[in-house]
Amino acid sequence: MSIYDRYGVRPIINAAGAVTRLGGARMPAGVLEAFCEAARESVPLDQLQAAASRAIADVTGAEAGLVTAGACAALTLGTAAILCGYDIGRMERLPHCDGAFPDEIVVAREHRNGYDHGVRAAGARLVEVGFHEIVANAGVRRVEAWEYAAVFSPRTAGVYYALADDSRPPLVEVVACAHERGLPVLVDAAGELPPRKNLQAILATGADLVAFSGGKAIRGPQSTGILCGRRDLIASAALQMLDMDDHFALWDPPAELIDKSRVPGQPRHGIGRGHKVSKEEIVALLTALETFCRGDFDGDATQHRTILKDVAAGLADCPARCQVHDSRDGESSPWLEIAIDEARLGRSAVEVCRQLRGGEPPIHLGQARIYEGTLTLNPLLLRRDQVESLVNGLRRALSRP
Repeated sequence: MSIYDRYGVRPIINAAGAVTRLGGARMPAGVLEAFCEAARESVPLDQLQAAASRAIADVTGAEAGLVTAGACAALTLGTAAILCGYDIGRMERLPHCDGAFPDEIVVAREHRNGYDHGVRAAGARLVEVGFHEIVANAGVRRVEAWEYAAVFSPRTAGVYYALADDSRPPLVEVVACAHERGLPVLVDAAGELPPRKNLQAILATGADLVAFSGGKAIRGPQSTGILCGRRDLIASAALQMLDMDDHFALWDPPAELIDKSRVPGQPRHGIGRGHKVSKEEIVALLTALETFCRGDFDGDATQHRTILKDVAAGLADCPARCQVHDSRDGESSPWLEIAIDEARLGRSAVEVCRQLRGGEPPIHLGQARIYEGTLTLNPLLLRRDQVESLVNGLRRALSRP
């Protein structure tokens, strides 16, 4: 019996990938072993985070790094660091800046998404530039670097950039524009791994802070992330996340993580205190990062492609067109596009998806294009022993009533 059965929760066939709502990626055996081993002893978390900083710096080229409670928490901590630096008086105020210090973060309107709530949670006020002209069918241009410079003011604290393959303007242009005014740039790169080269390539643009997810391609605990970049900003983030319930005379943070000489006293618990990360999660994330950087998952694409071809063959006589797509970076998993002939089937893709989720076992597919009649199958978390059940469930859902 599954541990989930004990609590009345049905395990699913996850054909949607390492999405948060379905529990993220599956941790490899070595990562799970590291998690359990770390649980057996106690260690000072500032020392462990200092060790994590060294490991993260080694693989990213950053000055320092921090293990966070997910990529969104990294955005909150990164923003708090930009707003406060080493100023513990500012740390005490957050999220209420009240005009006492610069609190505006400039962002392209087309970069706005639900995850920028993490930026706003620190107390920052977003100032938008650009328009959704292409989406609004009102023009052909996208946001341009000069638009950032045009709104920079004494109230500007920094820039937030949501990175994707087609993000505009290029990150390097935004960084150059911001640095001309001495402003830091925080990059949300939560889903930009793989390829592995992005661990270093994004920071190589000059970006000051970069946030990665730890529970997707890296395959660490779902509730982990990475914040890496400038040492002084990472120190500020750490000061606002770690447990500060100690005496200043006794407090001895690792100098490589936090420069104690730069604060007149010990700050109280910061705005990131609710984003604490356990010793087990830190160790597991570092173990997963080592595994990811070694390329241990590179061979998965071949197995995944075989699975997708088997699924497509099993649906050959169904009212749907199946096409396998390979990744552009050569490291990400291929995926299967299932374009449903809704007229022939007599049901919409939404109805098909609903039936799959209510089946036995429940099946979850990617649904970004569901209103176009298309579902996607990501094989990252599929086991070979689930393929037959997956095909049978899809065939039932794609059969005319």
